[in-house]
Amino acid sequence: MTLAQKINDDLKTAMKAGDSAKVSTLRMLKAAVSNLAIQKGKTDLEDGEIQEVIQKSLKQHQESVEAFTKGNRPELAQKEAHEAKLLKEYLPPSMDAGELKALIQATIKELGVSGPSALGQVMKAVLPKVKGRADGREVSQLVSQLL
Repeated sequence: MTLAQKINDDLKTAMKAGDSAKVSTLRMLKAAVSNLAIQKGKTDLEDGEIQEVIQKSLKQHQESVEAFTKGNRPELAQKEAHEAKLLKEYLPPSMDAGELKALIQATIKELGVSGPSALGQVMKAVLPKVKGRADGREVSQLVSQLL
């Protein structure tokens, strides 16, 4: 089952169950996926492309949570956090810190670089390997520590 099919099936299930929060989140996701498909001139997107849309939307929700928290709007922050949690269900499982650290160390060793000036080179090599499974900020912090 493709990711698009899973999203459609979950939307139908949520509609039947009367879960309005999940329905609105999945409709928003489907709209974002449809918009990207139109931009790319395709009828269907691959799972990887859909995951990119989910990650982008997830990042927006997380930024909204921070903004609402700073703005003393806990009810809106909680709503955004719940929507982010629903979106995470459609992404592959995240890498744990130990696994990520080992991958970065192996990449640094493979490239044979050291020092802060090699940050960009290591990031360029690591990010495709962890795509969808680790946050870019977390990767950047770990690479900086290990260099």
